[in-house]
Amino acid sequence: MPAKVVATINSTGRQAASFIRAAAAVGWHVKAQIRNREGLVFDELSELPNVEFIEGDLASPQRKQLLDNLFSGAKIAFINTTHWGDEVAIGKACADAAKRAGIVHYVYSSMPDHSAFGKDWRALPMWSSKFAIENYVRQIGIPATFTYTGIYNNNFTSLPYPLFQMELQDDGSFVWQAPFHPDDPLPWLDAEHDVGPALLAIFKKGPNHWKGQRVTLAFEKLTPVQCCARFSKGLGRPVNYIHGPVQIAVSIPSGYREQLEILQDTLGTKRAPYFGPDLEYPREARSIWEGHRGIEEYAREVFPIEEYNNGLRWMEDGTEEGLATPSESNSTRPATPAGHPVQQISGAYTPRSHPETMQGDFFVGSC
Repeated sequence: MPAKVVATINSTGRQAASFIRAAAAVGWHVKAQIRNREGLVFDELSELPNVEFIEGDLASPQRKQLLDNLFSGAKIAFINTTHWGDEVAIGKACADAAKRAGIVHYVYSSMPDHSAFGKDWRALPMWSSKFAIENYVRQIGIPATFTYTGIYNNNFTSLPYPLFQMELQDDGSFVWQAPFHPDDPLPWLDAEHDVGPALLAIFKKGPNHWKGQRVTLAFEKLTPVQCCARFSKGLGRPVNYIHGPVQIAVSIPSGYREQLEILQDTLGTKRAPYFGPDLEYPREARSIWEGHRGIEEYAREVFPIEEYNNGLRWMEDGTEEGLATPSESNSTRPATPAGHPVQQISGAYTPRSHPETMQGDFFVGSC
């Protein structure tokens, strides 16, 4: 029986890479678009069986030819657009190419447009572009399902990135400051661990089962205070939440700054639900995939490894300021504090492991 052929784009991103690992493991043939053959995620994916890379820039003039090549021979596709270039134009081009190729199940990673709910909520620009693409996919009539992803567990870092910094304190505890109300529930997702298996289940049920519906991929529903409590239990250290404005301590692109400003107003000040008022979670995601990794397990098993790979040493005793020396931090596969090699854990890849973070127009936590 021939292998199922699936197409993906932006294939070294967290969602697509998770799906590629899962699809390759069950013998599906993956046609994976990448911008270049750089980075630790590409290195890892290139060692998997059944993965064919289609190299090219979706923002280039050769986009139509690239996409026709990508979808040729495929019957299903997982598409997660990003904000490089004109995202809506790229999203529409992907949908058009999928329709030309006769794709029978098109799963698109979308997000809500909060201005569409008839309330005094502003649209988050990096989400509303995805919603516009979703509407276009519906308009042209591709058999499609739309996934809505929660906050990535992997967004947390002690580095000074806005919104999800776990700031290390002098006493060894951590503080997370964000504009979300302490009592408002938020959706949580370990993207690298759980997106892939969930998508496999979605594809196996087929488009007739889903009938164009939106599927929430969020496996935990936790307030910021509850999230910090579970993070604390996983780390074995105090983790405290501060309800406050987004702190921007590093240079970020203007588009991401606008996203954060509107997020603070819409989800923070006006307390709009993350997915809007209608979408349920986490029951739906848990019914699709039962083996999810929650925030406590992430904090215990993955967060210290990601931090170590980012050159941080707070998990070690007696290291000045918890930082690695330059020679240590240049290692791509360092030893753990116990001296054992870093295990190949799905989801253990750090923000620095993603080649897109090296670009001037990208910032960790912007998706």
